[in-house]
Amino acid sequence: MPPSGGFLAGENARASLLMIGAMACFSLNDMMVKLLSATMDFPQIMALRGVIVSTLLIALALYRGTLRPLGRLRHRSVLLRTLADILTTVSYISALKHLPLGNASAVFQALPFTITIGAALFLGERVGWRRWLAIAVGFLGVLVILRPTGDGFNIYAVWVLVSVVFAAMRDLVTRRMPASISSLQVATVTSIAVATTGFLMLPAVGWSPVSATNWLTLVFAAFAIGSGYILIVASMRTGDMSFVAPFRYSILLFAMVLGATVFGERPDVYEIAGSLIVVGSGAYTIHREGVVRRMARRAAAA
Repeated sequence: MPPSGGFLAGENARASLLMIGAMACFSLNDMMVKLLSATMDFPQIMALRGVIVSTLLIALALYRGTLRPLGRLRHRSVLLRTLADILTTVSYISALKHLPLGNASAVFQALPFTITIGAALFLGERVGWRRWLAIAVGFLGVLVILRPTGDGFNIYAVWVLVSVVFAAMRDLVTRRMPASISSLQVATVTSIAVATTGFLMLPAVGWSPVSATNWLTLVFAAFAIGSGYILIVASMRTGDMSFVAPFRYSILLFAMVLGATVFGERPDVYEIAGSLIVVGSGAYTIHREGVVRRMARRAAAA
C-alpha cells in the first residue's frame, strides 16, 4: 500500500522540491513588491504585474498547446481557487508595505499547519497524534513570532493572518481540481483574475507614474510570481499535502536573507526563536512521515 494517502515517496520528494522552488520565487516577488510599494499603491502593482504575468503565461500556454479547451476552466473548483487567490493577494500585499519582509513571511507560516488541519478534516488525509502535537508546537512558534501583546502584532499582522485563511482554502481546493486541468491553465486564469481585480480597485487609489526602474522591477516580479504559481500548483497536486506543507518553511530563510540584504532588516530574538520552533516542528512532521512510509513498506512486504 503506498504511504501517505496513496502518494509514493518519489512523488513526495518531487513535490517538496517544487514547493521549495515556489517559496524562493514568492520571496523574490515579495521583495520586489515591497520595493514597488514605496512609490505606488498595491492595486496598481496587482494590475500591472498581473498584465505582464498573464501575457507570459498565455504565451507559454500557446507554445505548449495547453490553453485549450477553455471550457474546463469553468469548473467550480477553478473558480473557487481563483477567488481564494485574489483574496489572498489583496490581503497580503496590502500588509507587505507596512511589515518587514521577514516578519510578514514569519506570520504567514501559520499556513502549513492550517493546510494540514484542513487536509485531515476535509480531504480525509491521515494525521497521527504525533503530527497533531507537532502542529500545536508549530502554532506556539507562530505566537512567539507574533508576540500578541507586543509590537510584532498589529493590524497589518492581522491582514497577513487573513491571507493565511484564504491561502489555505486555495491550496485545499487545488487538490480537488480535475487532473485534466493543467497547472499552467490554472496559473493563467489566476493571473488574469488578479490583474482584473487590481484594475477594478484602481479608481479608489489613483494612478502613480511608473519609472523605467519600476517597470523593470515589475517584469522581474512577474517572472517570479508566474513561476511560483506554476510550481505551487504542481507541488500541491503531486504529493501528499500533509507531507509537502512543511517545506513552505523554506520561505523563512529566503525572506530573512532578502530582508537583510535589500532592506537592512534584522530579525529579533523572538522572530528567530519562533522560526526555529516552527521549522523544528515541521522537521519532526517530516520525520514522522518517513516512519509511516517505512512501516507501510514493511506491511506490504509481509
